[in-house]
Amino acid sequence: MLGAGSAPPTPSPSLPRPPPHVGLIWSPAMDPARPECPFQYLIETLNDNPEKKFYNIPKLGGTKYDTLPYSIRVLLETAVRNCDGFLVKKEDVMNILDWKTKQNNVEVPFYPARVLLQDFTGIPAMVDFAAMREAVKNLGGDPMKVHPACPTDLTVDHSLQIDFSKCAIQNAPNPGGGDLQRPLAKVSPLKVQPRKVPCRGQTGCKGPCDAGESSRNSGKFSAQIENTPILCPFHLQPVPEPETVLKNQEVEFGRNRERLQFFKWGSKVFRNVAVIPPGTGMAHQMNLEYLSRVVFEVKDFLYPDSVVGTDSHTTMVNGLGILGWGVGGIETEAVMLGMPVALTLPEVVGCELTGLASPLATSIDVVLSITKQLRQAGVAGKFVEFFGTGVSQLSVADRTTIANMCPEYGAILSFFPVDNVTLKHLKHTGFDKAKLEFMEAYLKAVKLFRNDQISSEEPEYTQIIQIDLSSITPYVSGPKRPQDRVAITNMKSDFQACLNEKIGFKGFQIAVEKQNDIVPVEYEGNEYRLSHGSVVIAAVISCTNNCNPSVMLAAGLLARKAIEAGLMVKPYIRTSLSPGSGMVTHYLSSSGVLPYLSKLGFEVVGYGCSTCVGNTAPLPEAIRNAIKQGDLVACGVLSGNKNFEGRLCDCVRANYLASPPLVVAYAIAGTVNIDFQTEPLGIDPNGKNIYLHDVWPTREELQQVEEEYVISSMFKELKEKIEKGNKRWNFLEAPESVLFPWDLKSTYIRCPSFFDKLAKEPISLQPIENAHVLLYLGDSVTTDHISPAGSIARNSAAAKYLTNKGLTPREFNSYGARRGNDAVMTRGTFANMKLLNKFIGKPAPKTVHFPSGQMLDVFEAAELYQKEGIPLVILAGKKYGLGNSRDWTAKGPFLLGVKAVIAESYEKIHKGHLIGIGIAPLQFLPGENANVLGLTGKEQFSISFPQELFPGITLDIKTNTGKVFRVIASFENDVETTIYKHGGILNYVARRFL
Repeated sequence: MLGAGSAPPTPSPSLPRPPPHVGLIWSPAMDPARPECPFQYLIETLNDNPEKKFYNIPKLGGTKYDTLPYSIRVLLETAVRNCDGFLVKKEDVMNILDWKTKQNNVEVPFYPARVLLQDFTGIPAMVDFAAMREAVKNLGGDPMKVHPACPTDLTVDHSLQIDFSKCAIQNAPNPGGGDLQRPLAKVSPLKVQPRKVPCRGQTGCKGPCDAGESSRNSGKFSAQIENTPILCPFHLQPVPEPETVLKNQEVEFGRNRERLQFFKWGSKVFRNVAVIPPGTGMAHQMNLEYLSRVVFEVKDFLYPDSVVGTDSHTTMVNGLGILGWGVGGIETEAVMLGMPVALTLPEVVGCELTGLASPLATSIDVVLSITKQLRQAGVAGKFVEFFGTGVSQLSVADRTTIANMCPEYGAILSFFPVDNVTLKHLKHTGFDKAKLEFMEAYLKAVKLFRNDQISSEEPEYTQIIQIDLSSITPYVSGPKRPQDRVAITNMKSDFQACLNEKIGFKGFQIAVEKQNDIVPVEYEGNEYRLSHGSVVIAAVISCTNNCNPSVMLAAGLLARKAIEAGLMVKPYIRTSLSPGSGMVTHYLSSSGVLPYLSKLGFEVVGYGCSTCVGNTAPLPEAIRNAIKQGDLVACGVLSGNKNFEGRLCDCVRANYLASPPLVVAYAIAGTVNIDFQTEPLGIDPNGKNIYLHDVWPTREELQQVEEEYVISSMFKELKEKIEKGNKRWNFLEAPESVLFPWDLKSTYIRCPSFFDKLAKEPISLQPIENAHVLLYLGDSVTTDHISPAGSIARNSAAAKYLTNKGLTPREFNSYGARRGNDAVMTRGTFANMKLLNKFIGKPAPKTVHFPSGQMLDVFEAAELYQKEGIPLVILAGKKYGLGNSRDWTAKGPFLLGVKAVIAESYEKIHKGHLIGIGIAPLQFLPGENANVLGLTGKEQFSISFPQELFPGITLDIKTNTGKVFRVIASFENDVETTIYKHGGILNYVARRFL
């Protein structure tokens, strides 16, 4: 379910700051110390209303402006409004206006209207702010001045782990390591003890359910009265919350208490910071349903809503006509402190949509079809903007689903300009009439409102891709990559072909004589038969699909029809439903389909990424043993957007992405090795074959239910829920001091050492003398190789640190949860088991400490070097820093003592991170590398920097062997060199407060 609220109401007592930052918004353009904007002559009033001012940007460019893509027009407006002559120059404005000739050739600044953080990537930023307050105070400044410069929302959504699933609560709480369950008695390896299953997820139910009772409750259970509590469909007994939600939330609060207390402190003391508590929803979902403004109104000024976030799926908001994308933690910190995001003026690919998709093609089918075509078209690093008659056929939910997938096809963002469909949607989601009227008037005045009827007004694009929606048929993606699409009609033959193919993206290389193997397994007193293609995980989860009510309701209606036909899901299949927000639960419940999903095993397990990021509960031991015994290609089916091999479970080799109703269908079938056109899903109690078309909801059914239940009251309830918080959050104690009271015993929150050597004024650039090489790396070193992610290995340096603090492996949690502790994160840097260091010659998180000749963990070697006062450098090949943006890919090496990286080439975002933390990105001359220059990595390197450092300057590097070679200082503009001279962006902004 998607939408956006109007400017949210006054704060409730449970939230120390109003989430929409009413009355608290500050932007860089309001800084009285900034030079006057040279474009003030463009300021006008809207409809002669002096309280509604705006920059009339079309007057700046005339007909040239009219040809700009809508997304570029938003970039232009932010540049004009924030132009100060240094961070945003008049030349930057003119470059954006001349987009047609300057695209892909110049770098421009972007000032988003707000920042969105999720807890894993948000906690380092908040810890840095807390540490910056300490630093400013220590240098005689006023720590009360340290605040984010723009509205900042932090959602606690990445902490959720599925410790409990299904109502029997088969799994014991797992605080982050160790076995999830211990058998109560010795049983056969392929058997588990039978048990009676109570009503799934309903704490109020007394005893087991009888499937035969479902027929008496086939109607809608809570449609008559708004906010009716969830009812057990088999006993009609109201229950407050599914037991699994409450238990998972309880464990989440216990596991992450220190982090949550820190977040709550931050929401109290930092202006413009609001925290969305656990159990409310996901970052990109909350962004749509509650935080989006579409048009900002601040101190009588109107301007377009825009956002950068630390979640890669921030792009979802572009479906509402709000420009936004995901960036790294260092970039968000910069924006929070009044700095712009730098980006190369992008190419804009126009995607023309025509026609209307077939009734069986859901949004996920449209998404995956567009994903494949855009990936083939090569849109990586570009904006995508949608136009054409087919756009008006897509609901806002469809648009945001498409926009959410843009990280999968490599685009920076996928933009849908505001149009009549958008306004109609906003009206249903709580925007009042007056706001909608001035919003529409403003967007039309600055030509950011798209009229589908006038094709002559379409902008010019770098290139145009045409997609006929009517040609799209239902697909799934897999078995190992999201771009490998398989038509439902070809699913069986494709899976069988995968069994035959050599091991690869589309192959498992199963011997022909083994492809029909059957492994019997006893589970809960019944015998089942597993084979290649057997479904063992089926998850309807938050990413991509839960935002769209039509596909979620389709899953629920399919479940209802299946239950009424007497079909069930086999009990050993790990089924789960993890909505993007409570609103999804609301409309599934109020439409009467949630009990049917629960009956099939798809009960709400909580609100968070869960299975999508690999946090699924382990499979039953009997099932795992059967899979291993038969060397079976077991399958997972999920409605997410990532399905890489082993992501869900190490014994599940084939993973398919599918729409929510197809996830339910494959769970009922129990296998992906099925032809839905000719083979039944199952057999009803009378022996009749039930086919997919018998239970698939029609488009008319979906539209009727969606219109009836996806209404403005749901958005109203969501806002009330956020403002009230939840009992655990409201009663969570947190300090209110100006400075955070660091607990020296804490293993979650620690004051980092970034500011330990901070002085009021930057010192002159110091040479790097006699540096040793910490690591000698090859090509395509990714952020996964560099930055801590996932679980903490028991033999790692981080594990040793936590063990010394008195923690057991079960209490380690993950690197993501401990991003607020620099001691853990530094020890985890370069701790990836797949790291290939040429000093070692095989994958291992090891290196050589050359003064002693010892082979050590990377952290242990770096620690010795620091004790000896020896600086460090890294040698690397091409494309250093590929992958997802992560701030610790720079912070970690910095705290290890790395002063420079010398590589053949860099991933652009990561290079910006290195500069932002104070590490020099040096690049070999074209055609040269360490091997060509005859470097072994055992040398010591000395590098001198001129005081007049400028972008692209060539530097000499001398080695202790007498060799001298030249490198390029890979700074791209004066802002980057200024930040590096300050020792990184954190020091730079801290000095601004002094």
